[in-house]
Amino acid sequence: MNEKFVIGLDYGTDSVRAVLVNTSNGETLAEDVFWYPRWKKGKYCNPVSNQFRQHPSDHLEGLESTIKNVISKSSISPTQIKAICVDTTGSSPMPVDENGQSLALKPEFSENPNAMMVLWKDHTAIAEADEINHVARTWGGEDYTKYEGGIYSSEWFWAKILHVIREDEAVKNAAFSWMEHCDFITAQLIGCKDPLTLKRSRCAAGHKALWHESWGGLPPKEFLGKFDPYLADLKDRLYTDTYTSDEVAGKLSESWAAKLGLSTDVVVAVGTFDAHAGAVGGEVTANTLIKVMGTSTCDIMVTDKETLGNKLIPGICGQVDGSVIPGTIGLEAGQSGFGDVLAWFKNLLIKPSLELIEESSTLSQEQKEKLKSELEDQLIIKLSEEALAIPVAESSIVALDWINGRRTPDANQSLKGAIRNLNMGSDAPRIFKSLVEAIAFGSKRIVERFREEGIKIDNVIGLGGVAKKSTLVMQTLADVLNMPIKVASSDQAPALGAAMYASVAAGIHPDTQSAIKAMGNGFDEVYEPIEGTVGVYEKLYGEYLGFGGLIEGE
Repeated sequence: MNEKFVIGLDYGTDSVRAVLVNTSNGETLAEDVFWYPRWKKGKYCNPVSNQFRQHPSDHLEGLESTIKNVISKSSISPTQIKAICVDTTGSSPMPVDENGQSLALKPEFSENPNAMMVLWKDHTAIAEADEINHVARTWGGEDYTKYEGGIYSSEWFWAKILHVIREDEAVKNAAFSWMEHCDFITAQLIGCKDPLTLKRSRCAAGHKALWHESWGGLPPKEFLGKFDPYLADLKDRLYTDTYTSDEVAGKLSESWAAKLGLSTDVVVAVGTFDAHAGAVGGEVTANTLIKVMGTSTCDIMVTDKETLGNKLIPGICGQVDGSVIPGTIGLEAGQSGFGDVLAWFKNLLIKPSLELIEESSTLSQEQKEKLKSELEDQLIIKLSEEALAIPVAESSIVALDWINGRRTPDANQSLKGAIRNLNMGSDAPRIFKSLVEAIAFGSKRIVERFREEGIKIDNVIGLGGVAKKSTLVMQTLADVLNMPIKVASSDQAPALGAAMYASVAAGIHPDTQSAIKAMGNGFDEVYEPIEGTVGVYEKLYGEYLGFGGLIEGE
């Protein structure tokens, strides 16, 4: 009964995962996954126009379900659970009312996508991001994008808000404030009814909302008002100070304590983003690149202030004090499409087959569902097996990984994917292999940008679903980078990282580094580059860069 436990809650693109972790050794006693039901049905999304929205009910239902399930799966007393920390995708903001409640939970907005969470991968705000970048460079004052790589993205906070309020007057008039997903869930857990008093995430604000201590927080009204008077007014209804995730946001509210079967003494830490929590769960250290690989990638590093000095690294997703490990500068880069690129190709191949199965008059519904499930589950595995068998020396198809735009280096969400060198022998496994190579080449370009700016990378650590499941992707990545890649043992590294933050907020460990040392799960595999393939990929990478330059210049 002396052992203490914490819960890490990780909100991904498709599901939320909870882990119940022993703070003395990092052992996961129980984990649980909840797939968002509305999202799974494709509701509130329009991929053709790059609109991807999520209903907060998916998140709140998942919150209750996963935490209750990990408690019931474990044999511990709920009184031993001391803290919770939430990580989420980002930037994924949502409009809220004066009480901090999502507009989408009101009857009049319950089916309005503009009142819902604008998911990280929503790119409807490309024009607004372009406008922010133009003004930041030409208005004659401080360039407020300079700590976010010098290029503001359509994936981020202000661009998304600007797009929604220009499109929807009703949402604009009803939105008292806006919250990142990680802040919203944290506010729900502690029962915060005032958006102005909530401790907002340093990670979210610094990387996505132009927050920086050197100009006193968020950009001034004079700058924000150049886009819309609403943004200038909104600044007063957001925040000035921000907080790192080793700090206490509050205690579990009576309402949520009753729902979850926990005590109101449970500490709730300040929220954060999934990749940054993943870097903590992946045991990040200086000169180590953490690749959080899922539908997209986030590439995370930390450096000390003395090493970075006054350097501004162009084209990345920000450099923020304390966004990963308090007291160090967190550096973020990444790719808008990673697993998503491969999923796009899978869906391209199977959609007609699924439709034919469904239209069949000779199959029972049970047989149809079984066939469709097998096709969904097995196609990527089959393509990967066949692609692995193709000699690297035969690689001649060149693809670009910009199907969902480019995040870094140098954000440009209007870019499109492309494939060249197709011929009559270009079958599905070969095209699939070229897409895997493309996402590896995109990763290499990020590594090169860091190195060009004097940031050393001595180690690479992979984590997330792709890292754990795909030998093809990981071996290709090791060959392209010409570096060994370690794979984190934890299946749920972001949730584990969130649990580490929770342990510090609860006072169980004195700081994040101590929590990592005590609770780290280590590594279970290393992919070494294959000498004979490195040179082949060096040549193909050159073709990738040339092809990218051609497409980007059109």
